[in-house]
Amino acid sequence: MLKFNLSHILICRSRSLLFLSGVFVQDLGTDQLPDIADHTLTLSLLCSCSLPLSFSFFLSFLFLHSFSLTLACSGCLIETPAAGTAPSPAKIPSHAPYLLIGGGTASFAAARSIRARDPGARVLIVTEESDLPYMRPPLSKELWFSDDPSVTDTLRFKQWNGKERSIYFQPPSFYISPEDLNSIENGGVAVLTGKKVMHMDVRGNKVQLEDSTEISYDKCLIATGGVPRNLQVIERAGEEVMKKTTLFRKIDDFKALDKVSRNLKSITIIGGGFLGSELACALGRRSADSGLEVIQMFPEKGNMGKVLPEYLSNWTTEKVKRGSCPFCIVVKTDHIVAAVGLEPNVDLAKSAGLEVDSDFGGYRVNAELQARSNIWVAGDAACFYDIRLGRRRVEHHDHAVVSGRLAGENMTGASKPYWHQSMFWSDLGPDVGYEAIGIVDSSLPTVGVFAKATAKDTPKAATEKSGTGIRSESETEAVATSPVATSPAASPTPAPPAQQQKEDYGKGVIFYLRDKVVVGIILWNVFNRMPIARKIIKDGEEHADLNEVAKLFNIHDD
Repeated sequence: MLKFNLSHILICRSRSLLFLSGVFVQDLGTDQLPDIADHTLTLSLLCSCSLPLSFSFFLSFLFLHSFSLTLACSGCLIETPAAGTAPSPAKIPSHAPYLLIGGGTASFAAARSIRARDPGARVLIVTEESDLPYMRPPLSKELWFSDDPSVTDTLRFKQWNGKERSIYFQPPSFYISPEDLNSIENGGVAVLTGKKVMHMDVRGNKVQLEDSTEISYDKCLIATGGVPRNLQVIERAGEEVMKKTTLFRKIDDFKALDKVSRNLKSITIIGGGFLGSELACALGRRSADSGLEVIQMFPEKGNMGKVLPEYLSNWTTEKVKRGSCPFCIVVKTDHIVAAVGLEPNVDLAKSAGLEVDSDFGGYRVNAELQARSNIWVAGDAACFYDIRLGRRRVEHHDHAVVSGRLAGENMTGASKPYWHQSMFWSDLGPDVGYEAIGIVDSSLPTVGVFAKATAKDTPKAATEKSGTGIRSESETEAVATSPVATSPAASPTPAPPAQQQKEDYGKGVIFYLRDKVVVGIILWNVFNRMPIARKIIKDGEEHADLNEVAKLFNIHDD
């Protein structure tokens, strides 16, 4: 039986979307119920909490009755599809001047950077996946909004600006065959798919694959990313539960969940962060047409509660759910999606003798992203030193682009420190989105300045205007030119009082403070202003009136 302790509970339904907030998972098992043919997963909710008086009747009812959430198999088992067919086995080169371990965004950005500085470079990417390098954000965003029934095959989608593109960075014709890497004129980028590096010999400058094949290198990048975290209660529950659980990360996970959502009646998403909220929003949209019931549960009081100030988290939750629901004693769901974070992949640390950061996880590197001689790390797996904000580890697409590009430059002798603040973004559909930079942590003091949004203040409108879909692709090259006023220290203003939580936070700027200095900024439905935010953080000044600083973002313009 899966039990929860609740510090706060919010239950609401919009069409077929149900939220359970303040939920902590303790235990899980399987029960056989007389009215269900197959095994079911029973989740009981126990409450030890204090809630507002408005919940007193609800609590009395909750204590008097057994509140359970049942995952019903209903005799329908959706199996995760096998990985896409890999190309015919290619001859593996024994040497790669530039060896990139991992086939994600960071590796691809590094490969492009290396080739830009060294046009004749020979680059080999080794990836466990069967796919060529691709971008991950559309897996939880645009692909779900496609009207193309064959989207899982084409992996093409329309951006908010209406332009169509593929999830892959480049078509197969862009790459050369691994066996031709060291013979083809002018070099190129080769991708070795379906292969895992198991051992790294730092002194010998070589790696060993799982089939014992060895590849030597001159320069090596580790960009192994991370693996989705799972809940211990799910792991302990056994194979029957795992068969009905998706740990969302890769193309195959998108295909599997798409199939689940088209064949089953209900899905439960555990997690209220970026991924969980995006999937809840995307699947909730699909539920309007298919009748799919989508349940989202998380331990925080609202969506993205670890990032957004409480008042904005609550407003976002209301925006996503768009309504209320009657109290439900039993909910049956057919599938679980665990979206509870990422664990950096540091499998090579032991054999390579590389340091893993005890606080943030990931390979510990210097400001130039170097871990050892001839070894660099980029992307989710890198715990780097930010010369402005200190040691950090970041798990976002734009950071993968920025750190991969920098690592590639440094692998070709640039010796540049990490100074460019990467950004990240999240869209809850085409009408609500935000971009953020720096340290955005809801435990920090914040100052928010808001204005009424117009039709132009949406992710869809922003991408239509800029002509780009993955916003960081254009944003990372921009340079801030707007001046930023500096003045004596400012005291952070408190969050808006409870009675203001029903206000329309249509667009605005949220400043995150540490020691009275802005260390993070969220632009809420304010787009194409990230260079200004970057400059504010880079300057590291104290500001007497952040309302004046907010004017730099032109949030009051129509």
